[in-house]
Amino acid sequence: MKRLALALILITLSISAHAASDEVDKIRSVLAQVVRGEPDSIKPSPLPGMYMAAYGTELVYVSSDGQYLITGDVIDIRRRVSLTEQHRNVVRQEIMTSLDEKSMIVYKAKGETKHIITVFTDIDCPYCVRLHQGMDEMNNLGIEVRYMAYPRAGVGSPTYQKSVNVWCAENRAEAMTRAKSNKTVARADCENPVADHYRAGQKLGVTGTPAILLSDGTLLPGYLPPKRLLQTIEQ
Repeated sequence: MKRLALALILITLSISAHAASDEVDKIRSVLAQVVRGEPDSIKPSPLPGMYMAAYGTELVYVSSDGQYLITGDVIDIRRRVSLTEQHRNVVRQEIMTSLDEKSMIVYKAKGETKHIITVFTDIDCPYCVRLHQGMDEMNNLGIEVRYMAYPRAGVGSPTYQKSVNVWCAENRAEAMTRAKSNKTVARADCENPVADHYRAGQKLGVTGTPAILLSDGTLLPGYLPPKRLLQTIEQ
């Protein structure tokens, strides 16, 4: 009797797995018609009857019959959290762990390092300049700042070359401060990470600068004064 019950359970699981596989194939086919690119994954979502398809940091939700597609954040009302943003944070953390800190321009905290932030910066961005002007204060507050290049005009633009000049300088931190002070940094060419940084920023969902990435994967768009930045991090 026990063997029969076990056999029935295995058969049921097999049928369910096959049905789920058919649904995923159907959803994949539907998505190919309406979304550019191949999804990284398609998994059941917390919403009954819905699957979630991941495209980098973004999620789209598709009904199991492939008839309905939903974009935007899904909020868990009881916990008061965005399940979609949680996914973005996890993906951002995964991308960041694949990057080499040595490719970044790092301004260490003075004294105890309380927080580490990664900032995607554009040499010609006025608000990036304002953030850099607060570097000493951020470092004194225990915030380590790691710069990654994000020339908003794209690879090959004049701003891109300015970033290359900074990253190829003998003292990159000093060159960055000089560039942020609207002073000329000598043209230089070398093997550099600027294009890789730019592509990483796109994957992370960076659309403007400065973009501040926290250790937990949270992405803060735009400039924040040092003390308000510290308050935001600690919240």
